[in-house]
Amino acid sequence: MLKYIEETVSYLQDKGFESPELGIILGTGLGQLINNIDVIKEVSYNHIPNFPTATVEFHKGKLIYGKIEGKKVIVMQGRFHLYEGYTLQDVTFPVRIMEKLGIKTLLVSNAAGAINLNFKKGELMVINDHINLQGGSPLAFKGIEELGERFTDMSEPYSLDINAKFKDIAKNNNIKLHQGVYASVVGPQLETKAEYRMLKIIGADAVGMSTVPEIIVANHLNLKVAAISVLTDECDPDNLKPVDIGEIIAMAGKAEPDMITLFTELIKTL
Repeated sequence: MLKYIEETVSYLQDKGFESPELGIILGTGLGQLINNIDVIKEVSYNHIPNFPTATVEFHKGKLIYGKIEGKKVIVMQGRFHLYEGYTLQDVTFPVRIMEKLGIKTLLVSNAAGAINLNFKKGELMVINDHINLQGGSPLAFKGIEELGERFTDMSEPYSLDINAKFKDIAKNNNIKLHQGVYASVVGPQLETKAEYRMLKIIGADAVGMSTVPEIIVANHLNLKVAAISVLTDECDPDNLKPVDIGEIIAMAGKAEPDMITLFTELIKTL
């Protein structure tokens, strides 16, 4: 993997990706943050050596380098998932690349279903902890010790400092912001009624199919990390209706302006 990382980093440096301060991963239906970027360079994933290619139609598949609020950023417009057939190492490869290019902070967004029925669709949740239900670890491979400490501490995977700033920004901008536990499953099928009940029992407030692998690797690389879930549907097992993916994407888009406010206002303070 070291060879692949070096090749990819060299390619992006040659393209002008110089000394970014933070990385941002945009989740399902959450691509409009790019309108707030003064774009310097952008490269399609399929042009980047060793990069996976986004196969989901609502994930654009571009790596964008530019400035937000005067800070140099790398933004992943589209991410990778286990349900696309990738490995956990594939899914998290871009995080390793962004860290090698220079980022110190990683901000992540995703679309998620609300398990906590006090949370409503269209609202936001800052993640303060997670449950990994993806059946593996992105650190579980031979040679991991060449890239960092094998037994990565996860006692505080999400930055308390950044989460506190998110809370203040939300209050100052009249944004409804919950905090809670995100459970990450493989997908791509949605959950059954029994699975939603299980998730509630084990302490999940929201469920999705991403984010946790990237968070684990970011902690492995000693990055400061924060993540926001846009709650796109309510997972009430006693009143469960068939899910329309189009409606989920539309709900993500509706809530996205609040998420963009949180991210841009936060970046001013970093």
